[in-house]
Amino acid sequence: MTDLNLPRPPSAIVMIRGQKVWAAVVVLLLLIAAIDPGQARVSAVFTLTALAGTAPFLALSILIAAWAKATGADGQIARAFYGAPVLAIALAALAGALSPFCSCGVIPLIAALLTMGVPLSAVMAFWLASPIMDPSMFVLTVGVLGLPFALAKTATAIGLGLAGGYLTHALRAAGAFENPLRPEVGNGGCGGSAARTIKPIVWRFWSDPIRKGNFAAEARKTTLFLLQWLTLAFLLESLMLAFVPAETITTLLGGTGAGPIALATVVGVPAYLNGYAALPLVGGLIEQGMQPGAGLAFLIAGGVTSLPAAIAVWALVRPRVFALYILLSLAGAFTAGMIWQAIA
Repeated sequence: MTDLNLPRPPSAIVMIRGQKVWAAVVVLLLLIAAIDPGQARVSAVFTLTALAGTAPFLALSILIAAWAKATGADGQIARAFYGAPVLAIALAALAGALSPFCSCGVIPLIAALLTMGVPLSAVMAFWLASPIMDPSMFVLTVGVLGLPFALAKTATAIGLGLAGGYLTHALRAAGAFENPLRPEVGNGGCGGSAARTIKPIVWRFWSDPIRKGNFAAEARKTTLFLLQWLTLAFLLESLMLAFVPAETITTLLGGTGAGPIALATVVGVPAYLNGYAALPLVGGLIEQGMQPGAGLAFLIAGGVTSLPAAIAVWALVRPRVFALYILLSLAGAFTAGMIWQAIA
């Protein structure tokens, strides 16, 4: 018989944490309803609509993770990435800049890649580049902010992915980030069991009761985990849309010099709405006198580390990996803003 682990029920830690997340969602909705019933309805509709929009990415990533677990392909996939990490990072950064994922939509895919044992360096490159640019975003950016700005944003996406991926690779080679995922998320990541133990691939996994059980268990676990955190993230995003006035952002990001670029980098994290909504906002701010470099820094920092995305990332990885993710995002956004300000 094939050497596979039988599906196991979720651990007590996973169940308790899941209950806390759902409890936070319920309590937050009740508090909003008590203060502003209309906003509670708006937030609930926004959350459900956002979840529906993310559903195709969510479903695809869940199926990929469950399929890899059931067939035994997870180890093979992980080993393939280990073969040429330098090339893998470059391809991941390029693919990230061309992929149609937003900062929240990329989270399920990243979860699947890490649990399958894909090296953190390649994942980090994709993770950093993906939320910044995609084909439809490029076209819209050209229309709102012009072709030079769109090209600068695209170059930043690829450059940030490359820099983050290679730095992570160097740190990993020095012994850092041995197990990037939180223990309750999975046993993947660099050095995970999927990479250490190569299992025979059985494409027709549904004919093996054990493998079919593994598929169902992995799909159920991943669905419940991602759904709870994305629900909380989108609920918080709805509150940002309601209670963070655009006028406040305009006041904070005015002025000249490096200060506004640094401030835009920091403010972009909590104030960023989404890629499509942010473009007209930044266009209007630039027309009112905001530095183009500050606009680029805002879009980069907000796209990669917006509050909903950051919450989901925090749920997936250990604190040190999360800290690196935030540091790379802010440093990259500030650097890109300074460079663009100098040449724009």
